[in-house]
Amino acid sequence: TIDSTLQINATSILVNKLSEINALSGQVIIMEVQTGRIKALVGLERKDSAIYQPCNNITIQQPTGLMQPISALAALESGNSKLSDIVDTGNGIYLYKGKTIKDHNWSRGGYGEITIEQGLVVSSNIAIAKAINNAFDKNPQSYFGMLDKMSYGKPDSINGIANMKPICKDTTSLTWFSIGYSQFIAPIQTLTFYNAIANNGKMIQPQLYKDSTIVINPQIASKASIDSLKQALLFNITNGLGKPAYSDKVTVAGIQGTTLLTTNEDTTKNEYVAEFCGYFPADNPKYTIIVSINKTGLPVSGGLMAGDVFRQLTEYIINLKLN
Repeated sequence: TIDSTLQINATSILVNKLSEINALSGQVIIMEVQTGRIKALVGLERKDSAIYQPCNNITIQQPTGLMQPISALAALESGNSKLSDIVDTGNGIYLYKGKTIKDHNWSRGGYGEITIEQGLVVSSNIAIAKAINNAFDKNPQSYFGMLDKMSYGKPDSINGIANMKPICKDTTSLTWFSIGYSQFIAPIQTLTFYNAIANNGKMIQPQLYKDSTIVINPQIASKASIDSLKQALLFNITNGLGKPAYSDKVTVAGIQGTTLLTTNEDTTKNEYVAEFCGYFPADNPKYTIIVSINKTGLPVSGGLMAGDVFRQLTEYIINLKLN
């Protein structure tokens, strides 16, 4: 299913960004929304040299910064939350059961009272963690049951892709899991979920060979919940931290995320993953794209780094279709 021209150009766009920000590795996967066909599958890493080489393992699993909208969808489906609900994020520092959750702007005083939707578009860990605690505090396991019902973490295997594994999750840590920690998931599994959102709730098996389309889950969530989330993902591009993915050539929707993978006393050695996942055209999606970049040290930004790669890929595809 790989489009060789798109594969070459996606590789070039990713290499340029990895070189620019001195990243460790990166992935780009482009998938057709309705068929699940993978049109580009790029994995690059830098080992001993300055040259980025194809990486052997495209299914490496790690915590994800793209969990917030998925958790918000679970909260919507529970019937206990709406995206217009107000959450108090305080000064950007939230002490929960002896551990500290911080928003990225904590040093500037935090966001205070915001809606869950606003929490998504400013990537507020506190807004989503509190929303999930409010929705599922009486029965935390029902959150994980809701994720299973929505087929989160599928697929476990893809014909032609080695080393696929089920996602690894710690179901004792509701709060941290809801913002992407306490779990290990591969970008292609995250992409599969966002592709289902783009596809109005129908989850399709990603495929590298032109087989008949396989439906993993005919409806991961209600149409009303999917529509609400799609509006938030669109709003994120126009008014949120997803602005670097904005294109004047086509309307896109998506979300950015940044996750700390390692904690060192020397913060210049900390490893982060910067991610962006989205789809276009927003009103009738044809393609879903995930961009995942690993790097050490600050600055790091899912929007500015991975979102910019997403925009370049989107505009390349649009120009290809127009010419």
